[in-house]
Amino acid sequence: MKVLVGYNGSKASRLALDEAARYARAFKATVYIMISMEGGTSEKPEDIRRAAEVLHEAKALMTAEGIPYEISQLVRGMSPGEDLVYFARDNAIDHIFLGIEKTSRLGKLLMGSTAQYIILKAHCPVTTVKP
Repeated sequence: MKVLVGYNGSKASRLALDEAARYARAFKATVYIMISMEGGTSEKPEDIRRAAEVLHEAKALMTAEGIPYEISQLVRGMSPGEDLVYFARDNAIDHIFLGIEKTSRLGKLLMGSTAQYIILKAHCPVTTVKP
């Protein structure tokens, strides 16, 4: 069994990682931890460095828990929602875990909702957690 966590180091994504770890222990699953960056001129060197640090923290957590995991830092020119959905499909993921944070209606209208996109487009169950 394979579970995917969209991880960015936020409190919400950390809760999603914790929930995925519990699930992985119960179902003997491998946890795929993914961070997505659009790339190009929109990414600054400090953003790339921060992403690597965040993934290192997640790796340390999974290692300490003794849970099998794989880490992916994707830069494919897609939005994070698209990246997660395609990654899940391409890797036969069985379950996705996401941390969500409250966004205003105007924020959703202007920026869209990554979680909403994933929930609607994913081929597998999606569990969301919030702080």
